[in-house]
Formats: sequence, C-alpha cells, structure tokens
Amino acid sequence: MQTVLARQRASFTAALPEPLSVRRDRIDRAIALLVDHKDAFAKAVSADFGHRSTQQTLMTDIMPSVGALKHARKHFEAWSRDEKRKAMFPLGLIGAKAKVVYQPKGVVGVIAPWNFPIGMVMVPMAGILAAGNRAMIKPSEFTERVADLFAEVVPQYFTEEEIAVFTGGVEVGTEFSKLAFDHLIFTGATSVGKHIMRAAADNLVPVTLELGGKSPTFISRSADKKKSGERIAMGKMMNAGQICLAPDYLLVAREQEDEVIGSVVKGVSAMYPSLLANDDYTSVVNGRNFERLKGYLDDAKAKGAELIEVNPAGEDFASSNGNKMPLTILRGVTDDMKVMQEEIFGPLLPVKTYETIDEAIDYVNAHDRPLGLYYFGEDKAEEQKVLSRTISGGVTVNDVLFHNAMEDLPFGGVGPSGMGNYHGQDGFKTFSHARAVYRQSGLDVGKLSGFKPPYGKETEATLKRELRK
Repeated sequence: MQTVLARQRASFTAALPEPLSVRRDRIDRAIALLVDHKDAFAKAVSADFGHRSTQQTLMTDIMPSVGALKHARKHFEAWSRDEKRKAMFPLGLIGAKAKVVYQPKGVVGVIAPWNFPIGMVMVPMAGILAAGNRAMIKPSEFTERVADLFAEVVPQYFTEEEIAVFTGGVEVGTEFSKLAFDHLIFTGATSVGKHIMRAAADNLVPVTLELGGKSPTFISRSADKKKSGERIAMGKMMNAGQICLAPDYLLVAREQEDEVIGSVVKGVSAMYPSLLANDDYTSVVNGRNFERLKGYLDDAKAKGAELIEVNPAGEDFASSNGNKMPLTILRGVTDDMKVMQEEIFGPLLPVKTYETIDEAIDYVNAHDRPLGLYYFGEDKAEEQKVLSRTISGGVTVNDVLFHNAMEDLPFGGVGPSGMGNYHGQDGFKTFSHARAVYRQSGLDVGKLSGFKPPYGKETEATLKRELRK
C-alpha cells in the first residue's frame, strides 16, 4: 500500500496542473465501470447480504453513484474556476489583486462501509475525480464479494496510479488508515471513526468522517398520519433499516401514539405483504448483526418495553435459515435500554411520546447530534421551532432520507455523527485545496502603509485610521 501511495503521489505531482480534460475522462470511465458491471455488482451485493434485490441495489447504490458522477461532469469546470476576492482597502485601489485557486489535494483514501458498499465508494469518487485527485480504496470486508469485484474491474478502467483497490480484513484496514494520504474519507460507525481519526492524526491527514447516530423523527400533532406512516415505513424498511440515515426513533404526541403506530404498520403491510420470500425485502447482512439486533429486543423486553412485530403474512422467522428480520416497533422505551443508547442499524423502531414539542426538542438536544433529523407536520411555526432549536447533519421535512439524494446539498454529520461534507460542489471543495493567491501592486505598499521601519508618520496615520471603533 505504501508503494502504491508513493507511485500515485509521484504521478500526481508530475501531471500538475491536472487538465480538466483528464478529469472529465476519469469521470466518464467511472460511469462506464458502473453501468457496464451493474448486474454483476447487484449479484455480489445480494450474495454478501444473504439477499438483496437487484432493483434495490440499482436504485440505492448504482443510480446515486452514476447521478453524482454525471452531476460532477456537468458542473466541475465551473467549480474549478478561480474565485476573485477583494483586496483590502486601500490596496485594491492601487492595483493589488486577490483570488482563490482550487487545486487537487493529491491522493485521497476512501474507507467504505458494507451497507451501501458500491455507493459509498463511488458517490464520493465524483468529488475526488472532479477535483483532480488520485484515489486508494478500502472496501468493507463484510461485503467481500463486492470488494473482490471492485478489485477485479477497477484495473480494467483505471491505472493503479489513478485508482487502486485494497481488499482484506481489519489488519488491512488498520494499516490503510495509517497511510499519509492528502485526505481521508471514512464512512461507518462512530466508534470506528474515532480510531480512524487517531490513526490519521499521526500524519496530520485531514479527514471527512461520515458516521451515524440516532436520527430522530418528529411527528407533529398537525401531521398527516397516513402519509407519515407510509414514508417512515419506506425509510425504515429500505435495506432492512441498515442505513446510517434511517429514522432511528419516533417522537409522537402521547394521545396520537396508537394512530401513528397503526399508520406505520399499514405502510409496511402495503409495501411488504410478506417478507421471507419477498424479493424486495433485504436480509440483515450477517449473523453477527442479526444477533446484535435480537439482543436489543431481548434487553428492551426485559426492561419493560412492549414489542409489536409487524409480520403481515404471519410467517415463521424463527425456523427460517436466513437472517431476514421483520420490523419490530417498541413502545415504552427508556434510556437505560440498549436500543435507545446505540445506533440501531436494523428493522427496529422505538417510539417515545411527548406532551409538548418543547419536551421532544429537549430530549433530542440532551443526546448526541444526529446525522439526520425528520419533521412531519403542517404547523410552520412548530416546524421552524424544531429546525431552529436543534442541530443535525441534515434535515428532511415531511419525509425521510431524501436530503441525502440532493446532489446540490452538502451531506455530512456534526459532532459524533461526523465532520466535513461532500456531494456536488461541496464535495469538490472538500477534496480540493483552496489556495489563496495575492498579487501585489507595483507601489511600495510597505512604506506607504507604515509597515516598513523606521516607523514614522505613515505608521501613526495607519494606526490612527484602523484602530477606531
């Protein structure tokens, strides 16, 4: 890995300034890679998960990646232009000029998760390639077939000096995170993100951390409960809830709890009349995560929560051989339950009740800042109160997840849910160095402004003029 990093950096330096035509060609090749091998990637994802539909992988991994790359291809030349800035008074009046030049950083490391193992490599690649960088990729070992496919097909489209893929387990990931990249983007759990940041710190590598957390979902008294239930069901059941932005728990007015739960159950039943043999419903990725989720349920039940299994066809999950799991709604949850302490990442949906919206806001603010926050309702004043009095990575109003689908919006977390942004122009800037360039005028500015010793009347005049309230 160290050898490849050295070769990529040497190739990058020799090619400076990286022509826009080369960047466009790399984006074109990345799109071709995805389109040419979309079916093979879908099969690999399904094999790694135990089951995931081809359509879901195409919709949630391939299509967002192609969309991000096409968006970058359309706009990156405009993003790459120098930005004129104002030279401070009076320098701008006597010929001084200032601008920002966006330069590629060099070699970017990408550590991707298992839940969207293609998209979480290729969506950030749009900004990485548009900015003129090289990339080294470490896919997740939990989706080893996808990782192996990346390792097989990437060399068909890119030289190793452009993009290189490294597969393997924890040991490979640990060594990868210690490399002296020019930037490192990691998507995954907050607990692992802390280790990544420590490893990067030794080489002062700037990091973008896309983590997770417990994204709250406010259901206002004014919300359309039928629409809210359908949309929450879609967001929670997609990928069996294995999404960093999945609605993690609901905040519901106490007297509307039964109605909201009923609407979610109806939403699930309409989309998934059966689950075990339903090609549209994804499996929990492996036995380890299946047991983790079962442990959350056992812990919550032991501590007094009511468990509502949403199993429309009354199927026998216990005797099935796979890791599919129905949605379980949990009522009466408390903060001493594991399901309310850790990111769920599966088809479990706790419900907390409130008397006033301020109570719900206070609860969210008493916990770590989440990656996503959702508000359902038609009360604009209340909506503004929720949005202005909380902090989260992003927000979707009257739906879930969709702020992440907007390429023109920055995507990222805040605090324990992450740092830094990508997508669109924000991704281009993340993977670029904003270089300040100042061009001095032909006059002796140092003498005129009193900066040049011996200090005298020009110095006093400057100080008198600038040190005023």
